Amino acid sequence: MNRLGHRWTFAVLGAMLLAGCSASPGRPRANSETLAPNDVLDFGTLYADNCSACHGAEGKGGAAIALADPVYLAIVDDATLHKIISGGLSGTAMPAFAQSAGGMLTDKQVGVIASNIRSVWGKPGILDGANAPSYLPKTAGEVSRGAAAFKTYCASCHGPDGRGGAKGSNITDDSFLALVNDQALRTMVIVGRPELGAPDWRGDDPGKPMSEQEVTDVVAWLASQRAPNPGQPYSVPSNTQH
Repeated sequence: MNRLGHRWTFAVLGAMLLAGCSASPGRPRANSETLAPNDVLDFGTLYADNCSACHGAEGKGGAAIALADPVYLAIVDDATLHKIISGGLSGTAMPAFAQSAGGMLTDKQVGVIASNIRSVWGKPGILDGANAPSYLPKTAGEVSRGAAAFKTYCASCHGPDGRGGAKGSNITDDSFLALVNDQALRTMVIVGRPELGAPDWRGDDPGKPMSEQEVTDVVAWLASQRAPNPGQPYSVPSNTQH
């Protein structure tokens, strides 16, 4: 083999050795570095790690409401959605996720979750032509009017006293009411729980949507059913011996 042939052979062998080293076991591949928790900005990862346990895979609902519900996203604005994720929702099981409020996520990560929930699952114009009740109440509710509205719109599924029926759960259960505040109740009355077959404010009495005030009054009635000491089915005598 001539000198030129030797040089070509060594060049090929060198390239093979370098390639073998780059793919050797235990050697990190390109773009395989593990990100620090604060640097994760992928929506799918952030949602799966922080939200899916309660709100379900792909936002389809679970212990908490479905975030992939376009009706919900149509009544809650960006600032409110960001605020809920950042600071939680007092009086509910929704915790604060922002580091500034004691959570684990940076403000940038909270922003990624909030903006993508809307961009991925929202449907602009879904409420066009519908006079949707506002996310926040505009007036105070009245309990007696709420009782009447509950019978009209809710009792057919949840029973006349809210303790459950053939098509709906017990929504005056003291443990349930202890885990949801008035705003959470209002949200559920307006947007329903579509993943559970519960309609929004337009479907409880077909052709007769609930008014803004009726929603507010039903929430007032539900709130009035809260037990002072939830989760205590019986009293313990003070002279009980141990």
